[in-house]
Amino acid sequence: MTVAAASAASVTGAASVVQSVDWLAIAPLVITASVALIVLVADLFLPQKRKPLLGGLAIAGLGAALLLLIPLHKSTRSTFCLTTNPEACSYTVDRFTLVIQFLVLGGALITALLSMTETEEKLPAGEFWFLLLSSAAGAALLPASRDLATLVVALEVASLPAFALVGLKRGDRLSSEAALKFFLSSVTATAVMLLGVSFVYAATGTLHLTEIANRLADVPYQLDTVAQTGVALTLVGFAFKTAAVPFHFWVPDTYVGAPLPVAAYLSVVGKAVGFSGLILVTVIAFPAYADVWGPALAVVAALTMTIGNVGALRQSATRAYSAIRLLAWSSVGQAGYLLVPIAAAGYSSDAQVGATVAYALMYAVVNLGAFAVAALVARTKPLNRIADYRGLYAERPFAALTLGFFLLCLAGLPPGIIGLFAKVTVFSAAVDAGLGWLAVVMAFNVVIALYYYLRWTAVLFRAPEEAEATPEAAASEGAAGGPGTGAVGVLTARPVRLAVPAPLTLAIALTALAAVALSVMPQIALHFASISLF
Repeated sequence: MTVAAASAASVTGAASVVQSVDWLAIAPLVITASVALIVLVADLFLPQKRKPLLGGLAIAGLGAALLLLIPLHKSTRSTFCLTTNPEACSYTVDRFTLVIQFLVLGGALITALLSMTETEEKLPAGEFWFLLLSSAAGAALLPASRDLATLVVALEVASLPAFALVGLKRGDRLSSEAALKFFLSSVTATAVMLLGVSFVYAATGTLHLTEIANRLADVPYQLDTVAQTGVALTLVGFAFKTAAVPFHFWVPDTYVGAPLPVAAYLSVVGKAVGFSGLILVTVIAFPAYADVWGPALAVVAALTMTIGNVGALRQSATRAYSAIRLLAWSSVGQAGYLLVPIAAAGYSSDAQVGATVAYALMYAVVNLGAFAVAALVARTKPLNRIADYRGLYAERPFAALTLGFFLLCLAGLPPGIIGLFAKVTVFSAAVDAGLGWLAVVMAFNVVIALYYYLRWTAVLFRAPEEAEATPEAAASEGAAGGPGTGAVGVLTARPVRLAVPAPLTLAIALTALAAVALSVMPQIALHFASISLF
């Protein structure tokens, strides 16, 4: 063979092992990450008065990423596959991927709308938008990941910017403490998860989820304990992201210390990351050990919904930040409901996890809406107590009606039909899997949640009352631009009416419209509970 022929053969052989890239499949992620870099660079050159342009660019990038999901719904697409085994791919776009990416990017878009005023008044714009877009890109990558290495990378890309976002309020003690607690607990959970991944790799010799499933079904007896330990430790990392008990302790303080838009982002997108990862590893990678993770997740679900709802029930209406703390504990309780279908999948089939996806769609819309109204109230009532919402209907009828509707959806009461149907779907998943005791626990917790959601809803429609101001209250109200600035005397519960920023109004309107649409046509979300997602 001549040197030229040998060179040609070498080039041909090299080309045969190069993986092709499906650019359309990864386009939403590429757009989001690219806009993050553009924002970071543009921040260096824009004068301070032009910084709001960065927010507009971020919103445009997230909108473009959402639009790029449309052409992907026609068929399943995979890329970054092994050349030796084309069935083992690291990135797959299927029904599950699309619905979670829609939830993540849509949640990030609503968060961006909520953040426009924050970045103009309190937060460094360039850093904020870069961190938000970077986290959103990692969160959107995770549901498409089909190997443990990509899952871990996606999880950390979504989480690391979130730590910085929580602590971005410079000079704020609560923010710094929240970021530190969030960081330390998350790093510990990640370390445990990585140890579990290493055990799984030791037992199977592969990181691809489908290959892991095949090999765990026939793991050698000597490695069975290693495999079981790896499965358990891997689930710990994702359980932390879902705020499942006993990994929930960071939630209340983190939500209170973080900027409100960031708390909203963590409550929805952070949960989407955790639950999508949990579904992928349990249903696709570890079905052979369903007898291990199924009962464990059922117990965790029961504990999570109970402790979360009891924590929300204990919130005093006059305690500082009690509204945010109630939403934080409520999110822990809702995580328990979301865990039920995943636990049920360990007893029956993977079709059960569709109920988690349907419930997550409802929860994302109404929880983002509740945080949007909380951000509106915080403009004049920075302590954000439940008592501060008294008389909101007299002052801002639209905001009060939308918040009341969101709370009724979370409670599962009409006219929040989507909340009711979503809870029934989750309840049915437990009953169909033979988990009658878990269905009873869920019913008990629904009753508890009804009390604190209805109690807050009733506050919205009570008549404002006059209250005697203390010097501290007067000072806090004055700092927020409210009434009685620096004065001690009689304050009315109704503050000076301030203009609502257009992005904040748009965020409330979009979430309200989506919640109404889901209640009028609940099949939009609920059909995911009856189809195969993979």
